[in-house]
Amino acid sequence: MRDGTPILILDGGLGTSLEDKYGVVFSEQTPLWSSHLLVADQQKLLACQSDFAQAGADVLLTATYQASIEGFAATRTAEWPRGVSIANVGQFLEDAVLIARQTGAPRVALSLGPYGATMVPSTEYSARYDGEHDTADKLEDWHTQRFMLFAKVAGLLRVPDYLAFETIPRVDEILAIRRLLAAQSHLLTRFGEFSRTGMSAWISCVFPGDGETLPDGTSVEEVVVTALSTEVASVVPWGIGINCTRVAKLPGLLRRFESAVQALVDAGGIVKWPSLVLCPDGTNGEVYNTATKTWEFPEEEKTSRTPWQEQIFEAVKGTRARGKWESILVGGCCKTTDSDIERLRWLVEEEVGGSNGTTEVEETASGSMA
Repeated sequence: MRDGTPILILDGGLGTSLEDKYGVVFSEQTPLWSSHLLVADQQKLLACQSDFAQAGADVLLTATYQASIEGFAATRTAEWPRGVSIANVGQFLEDAVLIARQTGAPRVALSLGPYGATMVPSTEYSARYDGEHDTADKLEDWHTQRFMLFAKVAGLLRVPDYLAFETIPRVDEILAIRRLLAAQSHLLTRFGEFSRTGMSAWISCVFPGDGETLPDGTSVEEVVVTALSTEVASVVPWGIGINCTRVAKLPGLLRRFESAVQALVDAGGIVKWPSLVLCPDGTNGEVYNTATKTWEFPEEEKTSRTPWQEQIFEAVKGTRARGKWESILVGGCCKTTDSDIERLRWLVEEEVGGSNGTTEVEETASGSMA
């Protein structure tokens, strides 16, 4: 049993915080979504991300989740009336990383969403991709093209501490990302001692609805094998996880993840346990209505519920007590506020050491994890 598994705090929902706290309006006319602020209002973006750093986030995700060549090209502002050309995209990607660093958060993760997050409307919750992006080979080409936007900015890949592939809804896209990491490992030495421990890259998946499968129907067990097995690709991600998923589903999903990882270890598919990344929705039963573009409570959910931070804290305590994961990163996704992150950090600090609760978190954040 792993005694005292380290815990780090991630940030919360950037896009929804920009909407709810800073009055930003997103629509199909802002195809970059939260990344739109890189073009339109970097000071507002810095303020919003600084809220999470001040709330105690150890790891801050960059505002690049929806960034893509297509999204920049379709963005229209007074300064960029014809969209942002590919030749100019690099400056905004560099700004995204530097803004995250400027908040003072101890560590930064380069956020990369799935292809579906860049579609209009987005499809990362349905996994319904177009015919040009419906196989592992095609998705590898797309992810490689986007990744090279970052790689071509001199020195940029040496700045973040983690590489975060988030909200992945399809097993063929997990495979595409594994292939990308293996093919581009020579560019990613900043993300870990590649030859010895793998890179500090994580792959987190979405489990919407009431079931425990990806939107494409893939089981947890197949997700774990595809994401981690050395038979799939030579480079093993540093972590795997769950994001953009209802917090109430975490306990059941975590037990299945743990069983699947243990089976893979026992079979020799990996040599050690990875880290765990948890970023569930910050909702308490609300469902996003795609027609009205608002968050609504179903009738059966309109009752008082345990606060979000207490629910995720109990899930973390349970999986930590079972002592398997190398470390645990925990934060929130849509609708998670900086206040939620502050309360979550307080609970975690109480758990990992009482009056000395920050010690383990801070040492992990400043140590050589990347």
